[in-house]
Amino acid sequence: MHDLRRQALESHKTVSRKAQSKQSSIASSKANSAVNSRAASRNVSRAGSDDEDEGNLSDDASLSVNSLDEILNADDLDQSPEVWKSELSDRIEEITDRKRSSVQGREKALATYVHILRSRYAHEEIRGRETGLVVSILKSIKAEISETETSLAMKALSMTLITSPSEVIYDSASPLLKRIVSDSTSIPTKVTAIHTLGACTFYGGASDDEILENMNWFLEIVSSDGHYIEAPDEAGPVTAALEEWGFLATLLDDLSEESEEAIETFADQLNSSDAEVQIAAGENIALLYEKSYTPLEENESLSDSDSSGSQKQGSSKLVKRYTAYRRTDQLVHTLSSLSSISSRGLSKKDKKSLHVNFADILNSVQFPTCGPRYQNAMDPNGKTYGSRMVVRIRGEGVMRIDKWWKLLRLNGLRRVLQGGFVTHYENNGVIFESLP
Repeated sequence: MHDLRRQALESHKTVSRKAQSKQSSIASSKANSAVNSRAASRNVSRAGSDDEDEGNLSDDASLSVNSLDEILNADDLDQSPEVWKSELSDRIEEITDRKRSSVQGREKALATYVHILRSRYAHEEIRGRETGLVVSILKSIKAEISETETSLAMKALSMTLITSPSEVIYDSASPLLKRIVSDSTSIPTKVTAIHTLGACTFYGGASDDEILENMNWFLEIVSSDGHYIEAPDEAGPVTAALEEWGFLATLLDDLSEESEEAIETFADQLNSSDAEVQIAAGENIALLYEKSYTPLEENESLSDSDSSGSQKQGSSKLVKRYTAYRRTDQLVHTLSSLSSISSRGLSKKDKKSLHVNFADILNSVQFPTCGPRYQNAMDPNGKTYGSRMVVRIRGEGVMRIDKWWKLLRLNGLRRVLQGGFVTHYENNGVIFESLP
């Protein structure tokens, strides 16, 4: 990740996504997401779809009725470059000139700024202005004058960092964001601050030690059921902390020392009454089992003990490095129950989402080398299909989500970018490198 930030800082030119797709045959899709739906923006795998057998991330899979193509073509997205660039420049002036601004004016300016940066890749347009922008944005967050301004300012910070990553902003922003999470009386503000802290840690210059420190902080929120941040038994902050823990965990190669305690905490959340909490906890568990296996090194052989019970035909050659969790048998029993749960108290949507997701999670706990939507069925050539979750982009190609780390990173990026994911995937080199 540090290489991604360095790449963005050292080179202000990015190869367009379309050009890169010709070289690597990777392209974007008609992945679908609702701009204003938290459930849609947080998870592309929350439910099945008509294309479920193929693992496509379709409208149903993202809990959305609007496709990204519709969102990207809506409203002012047909504006000429001159128009939106001028609009962006004016809004930046309003954001940075706080002396002559009102709360309502700042809210409008921040909303427009976030909208433009999501729907366009505007690195060149904000280059050289990041410092003034971040200083003013942090002032809006710190003042917490209105819930709307605070929330928009945090989203503006996330979009600024994804558009132009930094090696230094984390140090200034993280203490403030943690204070908002801990002290704000607004639950939605706490949730937004948690997600912003995740993005800031990812793209703002945090060291590996700081990444791990924030993961432990998120784990405290989860293990206390929100009490740690004065949000007792609130599903929103707990879900957000689970999601950002998983997002940051994709940055670290070795979590052997953290695995046991983390899975113990996540296993407790499988008993939550909230489906989103359960699924976010389950995905983190699958990620940790996946991380306990790494590729064979040169001149290393796969022993019988390493391969037994954890390999499936067609899976890549991976070797078990450590035991992810000592009580796997108990965990498997819980996951199996969730994959076939039939409680009358569940909505049809939640029941379907739990069934689909926990079938995948259970499979990966039992067979850690198998990613989401793994299938043993053979294709016409006699090859195992393997993980069949894909993102199809504008009909030009696919991005295969065959690892849990890819799914959790995709979810994290879509939480920030929402309807602008395709645009950034095609044009923002940092996003391209984040999801190879």
